[in-house]
Amino acid sequence: MQLDPHHLSALSAILRHGSFEIAAAELSVTPSAISQRIKSLEDRVGVALVQRGVPCTGTPAGLRIARHAEDIGLLEAQLGQELAIDRATGPARVKIAVPADSLATWFIDAMAQVDDMLFDLVVDDQDHSAEWLRRGEVSAAITVGGQSVTGCDATALGTLRYLATASPGYMHKWFADGVNHTSLARAPCLTFNQKDNLQRAWIATQTSQRISPPSHFLPSTQGFVEAAAAGLGWGMNPEVLAQPFINDDRLCEVVPNSHLDVALTWQVGRILAPALAPLTRAVKDAATQALIRV
Repeated sequence: MQLDPHHLSALSAILRHGSFEIAAAELSVTPSAISQRIKSLEDRVGVALVQRGVPCTGTPAGLRIARHAEDIGLLEAQLGQELAIDRATGPARVKIAVPADSLATWFIDAMAQVDDMLFDLVVDDQDHSAEWLRRGEVSAAITVGGQSVTGCDATALGTLRYLATASPGYMHKWFADGVNHTSLARAPCLTFNQKDNLQRAWIATQTSQRISPPSHFLPSTQGFVEAAAAGLGWGMNPEVLAQPFINDDRLCEVVPNSHLDVALTWQVGRILAPALAPLTRAVKDAATQALIRV
């Protein structure tokens, strides 16, 4: 099935901005023209592609077709570079699933090394970023562990080290009698979101038991560190972010020398791997500088 590139660009713009009006402004056409393009595309494929609302969102078919359009853009950009063809359409766009902690600690350095590319980042828990690849909704992802997603090239990057940290005042209040099964079961912890398993994983390594302590949900990497320093709860923070707070005696390790290392992998769709080779090199270089090699 051959799809009109103008229709595809309209769909991508709507899903990117969540608005027909903003998409029209980006493409320098009227909102009516955008609506007509989407209607024609929906008639062509025979299914609804956009869920109208505030914001507009894509149906499963719409998301898949928009991803297809972005992939075409990447491949065309690669071809243009190989043939020294000037591209008048601007830089290619790539959609990537990135864990919040990687984005906050090292991934932006990789992005900054790549020219002529626009990034559309999906920020999700590191244990679940691979699902975006499996569903075909992103072109690449930072995932946990070494198991590759079918159809993707996988590159081991190193490990991101986490420390279980809390403020000295919090330690005195909740762990005065030691860090054990009983105290961990009642001491409030910090959890990024419902998908975050780091705190429970650390507890399991310390106690060999499954415990679900009371928890604050706080979906912010920087807020996570600051909440721990403020005494709101204990939590697993990337060492690179926690260390300055430890140096200033605003945080301390809940159990000294009990870090938790999370192995990270860069995965990219095999068809797009050549087009994303400059980004892959940048990711590997930034990871070498920031992550622990084991």
